[in-house]
Amino acid sequence: MKCLILAAGYATRLYPLTENFPKPLLKVGDRTILDWLVDDIDTSGVVDEYIVISNHRFAHHFEAWAATKPQHITVLDDGTETNETRLGAVRDIALAIAKAPGEDFLVIAGDNVLDFSLTRFIDYARRKGASCIMRYYEPSDVRLLKCGVVTVDDDDRVQRMTEKSPTPETHWACPPFYYYTAADAQLVEQGIAAGCGTDAPGSFIAWLCSQVPVYAMEMPGRRYDIGNLQSYEEVQRTYKGIEK
Repeated sequence: MKCLILAAGYATRLYPLTENFPKPLLKVGDRTILDWLVDDIDTSGVVDEYIVISNHRFAHHFEAWAATKPQHITVLDDGTETNETRLGAVRDIALAIAKAPGEDFLVIAGDNVLDFSLTRFIDYARRKGASCIMRYYEPSDVRLLKCGVVTVDDDDRVQRMTEKSPTPETHWACPPFYYYTAADAQLVEQGIAAGCGTDAPGSFIAWLCSQVPVYAMEMPGRRYDIGNLQSYEEVQRTYKGIEK
């Protein structure tokens, strides 16, 4: 299985910290955000390669970081150099999947830290034998407008998913962590051709769940989303690592 880490953004809301440096390599405590994610996932023992997809400006930073790690890490440069010319998450996903056809993919955003192990999500997806996402209850109507929102049945199967809908159907929000089976991973280009959005990473799943079974595991802990300077400072104060 491959783990694809989405890290090609420019994090303009975190300037000046990220004006010349990638957000996923910022420190939280004594480790980078990517260290927290990769070192945890690696305990599953099922990932044989980590693919970090970067923009051209920051690729050398990720390559220097990868050289310090024991895991097999490949840095994939998507060739973009500005926020205005970025490919969008779904096109970056398609670029990475084309490099490793026939593989299951764990796809994660490289700018979040969690207080629970992602190995639990991998185990869930492997038991389901299908593509999977996670979901968490978001009580805020305002925050829901900025999220992917899912409707699920009693077996966790996703009935519908919308990205940033002005009228969310439920309070189940979807964080940027996805598991694609090998067969479903090959449908990304088809989804793009069918008109799925390409900016938000959940746009492909929103299309995919209308084509094949997709399941949504309830998130067993908390996600810390580092979106701006205030949220980064809060994470620095409060994050205690993976607890469960």
